Amino acid sequence: MKKLFTIHPIALSIGLVAGSPSGLVLAAEPMNRGLEEVVVTAQLRDTNLLDLPSSVSVMDASSIEARGAGNLDQLLNMAPNVNFSTGASRGRFIQIRGIGERSQFIDPVNPSVGLVIDGIDFTGLGLAASTLDIEQVEILRGPQGTLYGANALAGLVNMRSAAPTLETTGKVSAELSEYGGRSLSAIGSGSLTEQLGFRVAASERKSDGYMENQYLGRDDTNNIDESVLRGKLAYSLNDDLQLGLTLFYLDADNGYDAFSLYNTRETLSDKPGRDQQETWAGAITGQWSGNENFTLEATLSLANSDTEYGYDEDWSYIGFHPWGYSQTDNYQRDKDNTSLDLRLLSTETSKLFAGRTSWVLGVYHRHEQEDLLQVSGATEGTITEYSFFSSEFDTKNSAVYGQLSTTLSDTLNLISGLRLERRSADYFDSYTTKADSSEDLWGGNITLEYHYSEDTLLYATVSRGYKAGGVNGAIIAEFAGNVETYREMFEFDTEHLLNYELGAKGNWLDNRLQAQLAAFYQDRNDVQAKQSLFNPESKKFREYLGNAAGGKTFGFEAEINFQATEAVRLFASAGWLNAEFEDFISSTHVDTEKDDKTGTVLPVNLDGRDVAHAPNYQFFTGTEIDLSAHWVLRLELEGKDEFYFSNSHNEKSTAYELLNARLTYRADSWEISLWGRNLTDEDYYTRGFYFSNEYGNNPANDYAPEPYYQQGEPRIAGVTGTYTF
Repeated sequence: MKKLFTIHPIALSIGLVAGSPSGLVLAAEPMNRGLEEVVVTAQLRDTNLLDLPSSVSVMDASSIEARGAGNLDQLLNMAPNVNFSTGASRGRFIQIRGIGERSQFIDPVNPSVGLVIDGIDFTGLGLAASTLDIEQVEILRGPQGTLYGANALAGLVNMRSAAPTLETTGKVSAELSEYGGRSLSAIGSGSLTEQLGFRVAASERKSDGYMENQYLGRDDTNNIDESVLRGKLAYSLNDDLQLGLTLFYLDADNGYDAFSLYNTRETLSDKPGRDQQETWAGAITGQWSGNENFTLEATLSLANSDTEYGYDEDWSYIGFHPWGYSQTDNYQRDKDNTSLDLRLLSTETSKLFAGRTSWVLGVYHRHEQEDLLQVSGATEGTITEYSFFSSEFDTKNSAVYGQLSTTLSDTLNLISGLRLERRSADYFDSYTTKADSSEDLWGGNITLEYHYSEDTLLYATVSRGYKAGGVNGAIIAEFAGNVETYREMFEFDTEHLLNYELGAKGNWLDNRLQAQLAAFYQDRNDVQAKQSLFNPESKKFREYLGNAAGGKTFGFEAEINFQATEAVRLFASAGWLNAEFEDFISSTHVDTEKDDKTGTVLPVNLDGRDVAHAPNYQFFTGTEIDLSAHWVLRLELEGKDEFYFSNSHNEKSTAYELLNARLTYRADSWEISLWGRNLTDEDYYTRGFYFSNEYGNNPANDYAPEPYYQQGEPRIAGVTGTYTF
């Protein structure tokens, strides 16, 4: 199968500022022996993975298929020092090297991890990360200050779907699994004319979920119901001008009923929640190479997403206990995002300094409007009273950026990048609280590459990232009767991060062994740390962001891919992480006490404590064995250490290991797979809360303080079939 791009290099997918707008990412051609070459597109220029001086994990289409992943959250455990949190129908919030959000309720969020899909900015909208027809997922660790700016302090996830092909091709896949799991997808691709190609993909994925609501007598209140449609057009006007169009539609109607008063998979909610998202999005890309001195690349992307997230706050039903209460919370958000990226790339004739320095120069603008309506319902007897809160959050980011790559000698290269960004943010809510801010931000990197040999790269880099400040509207909304007491918690400052990294990459043994190693140290300033306050009158916790004095993170990452024999491939990744606060004094931690004589709050010193969702170790390893010409067996073992769920309490997850297996039979045009995940039925947790003092959540035990957990996927087995034509 040949892609249309192999003849017509048509700009299609990964525009924005997260990668080349040209999208000219060809399927890697197998080498004479050994493993395939991998090209990373989430850079200012497309780069071979083993020539890229950065810590990056790449999952291709075969890895996604073998994993049986329907969404990005099912791939994240394959990458070292990458974690996620649920508290929803999926793991929508990502942490890289211990940095990243874990939830979103009332307040607007400035994300730490960027998410770009086919050139469209979906940062903060994880339900859009469907793997339908995704050809490659790239996870960049460390601040992307030059590449992406304000929303990539911790790193960036880039997803790229497959491009149109010359030949008319198609594929149909179906899957059945336990817990009512079923999915159906279809893909079609081809060329309409010699200059115009197309690709269309559609899927529907459903599952009843892994929870049983005993009160309602239902087993589908935590269900998955997602429909996705993806389309591409690629047009080559002539040898110098290529154009592309990407369209995307998502309709996710998922349930959310994941927490039990007794930490089991049996819930008692009378009003189970929901986790919904409807998205329309598109990107127009262009590449012009009609000038011998530069290539011009451009991307315009637009996305509109309507989301609804809600839950039963009491996790029970009216009448469960005489002391019980009944409350619901619902958050409806409308997000509109528009971005424009224009980029000039040097050619061989326009290199600087006697032809030793290539360059990239670009301008970028992003405008996002986020409107929130929060509806809380409290029921007493047969009467339900509702309270409402609304807010508008408007942000504009304008930036200029550039990068130089200079050849110092036959073995040494120097790469330097800089991004200057102007950000403005306007906030207004129904309590007439206003906040208007503008700030100048900058990030960049300096990297020295040393090509020790033709097959080995050593590098050292210093990079700077930033995350904009913001507002905590929830504090004002919850404590409206005592605003002045909490006024100082209303705003938080910009966070900055310096990343120091040493790495080595290479391929050896006739390209049968590929490896990446990285060691890093990160110095964080004005760390944005989430905390929470409890209102005894409303019996609600309100989270807010404050600034810790600092934080330090150091760790190690390794990835190895080894073609041991023609029939056996081994793969492994591992991460070790130590991410701590520095000089962080918290007055809202659950261990906070009051002075017996004065009643003054005694703050808790969290200096040296691990940040939340930062396990000390993670690993993923396995093997793929060709048992015969038709049979393939894949075995995986993944695991991670325990980690804190929050910065406001000391409750932790448990360390765990999961065993997965997949047996596939392949014929000329079809294949069928039997698979199982978490084969030992390990209990593990993906989100946790701790209700402190006298404010627990279970009236049956006098509201005693205790932890509550959202459980990960249990043992599940299924069958998948695919027919290609």
